Amino acid sequence: MLPDDSQAFSEQVERIMKSHSLRGAESLSRLLQYCAKQSIEHPDELLKEYQIAREVYGRGPDFDPQSDSCVRVQAGRLRLKLAEYYAGEGANDPVLVKLPKGGYHVIFEARSVAADSQSGTSAEKPNRLSAVPAFWRFALIGLLTCLLVSIAVVGSLLWGRKRTDPSVASAHELRPAPTPLTEFWRPFISDEEEPWVIYSNAAFVGRPESGMRYFNASKDSGSRIYDHYTGVGEVLAIHDLDEAFASLGRHIRVKRGSLFSLDDTRNANLVFVGSPSENLSLQDIPTSQEFVFQRAATGPRKGDLEIVNKHPKAGEAQSYIASPSGSPMAEDYAVVVFVPGATSERVVLILAGTTTFGTQGAVEFVSTPESVAKLLEQLPGASAHMSPFEALLHVKIAKEVPVDTELVAVRVR
Repeated sequence: MLPDDSQAFSEQVERIMKSHSLRGAESLSRLLQYCAKQSIEHPDELLKEYQIAREVYGRGPDFDPQSDSCVRVQAGRLRLKLAEYYAGEGANDPVLVKLPKGGYHVIFEARSVAADSQSGTSAEKPNRLSAVPAFWRFALIGLLTCLLVSIAVVGSLLWGRKRTDPSVASAHELRPAPTPLTEFWRPFISDEEEPWVIYSNAAFVGRPESGMRYFNASKDSGSRIYDHYTGVGEVLAIHDLDEAFASLGRHIRVKRGSLFSLDDTRNANLVFVGSPSENLSLQDIPTSQEFVFQRAATGPRKGDLEIVNKHPKAGEAQSYIASPSGSPMAEDYAVVVFVPGATSERVVLILAGTTTFGTQGAVEFVSTPESVAKLLEQLPGASAHMSPFEALLHVKIAKEVPVDTELVAVRVR
């Protein structure tokens, strides 16, 4: 690999990381940057899943790829994002970046840009037949020609049959199969009104330059309240929701919790993003009944926010709580709650963690086809009509970024 190649490949990776496709996807950007850097500097060394888990996602020395699929899941998402990038804004980029399935070694391919496009000629392509003997080249060309003619004849016959038999045409009209995201978000994308996304914005007192803290009604009755701040997880969560709805051909409307009104519950479907401890507007609507947010009343974590499992089943805990505030954030818990709205035509979805990172993990979970498919398997009849349900999620966190979210429990009302 030439030095100039290394520079061009690194610049291409930076270009992709700053693109619309990876904007807000911190964990995917870190994975791409790490794998690309290792592949450029050590082209003959294969990257191991264990190595990536330790150095990118902060896993411990006891990491077991058989029980923890975070690297494989993130790599799969990265491959989809790379395909999305090169299908759109990167269609004319001079370097193609690939992450082949089955490994983590990044491949770079220099692509000829149509420098002579102004003259109407196409870009130069490498001649891969130049090393083949002339006889076999002609034989191959002849074989391909015969194959193309055969395909054209068969296609013509099938098309003629379809046009002459209207009943067959109507019975076999091709329609795109519903995706997991389409099934899960159907109540929101089938409504004429765009849904409102209501994000949490806790009440603070103080000033950013001199120190801020949560508003305490017993101490701060005369203080000025600031309610225009939210967590980084909520910000990235709204970005993920916007991307998910865009992929479904719809849009969302965004409003902070302090501006929420009961009229919103009647006029549109709602998606609440953020913990009930900060998204106080959740107090005015039906919320979770099985997995309930409460402050721990006793024990070493007294006062910390936890999710209480009201009716634990075999193998389930009675409460779930995030990593202590005095240690690095390694895990959090979150809920996905789907309930009826104020009228029979309206529905409400709540996506909330006990911390901002748990909230981000919950939104990423319902924005990813693979994880949504797992949730739908637990919801009987979801493809026809999704019943109210509550789901509990475990969110693994590394360097303040959710890297893996797994389904812990589901309750169908």
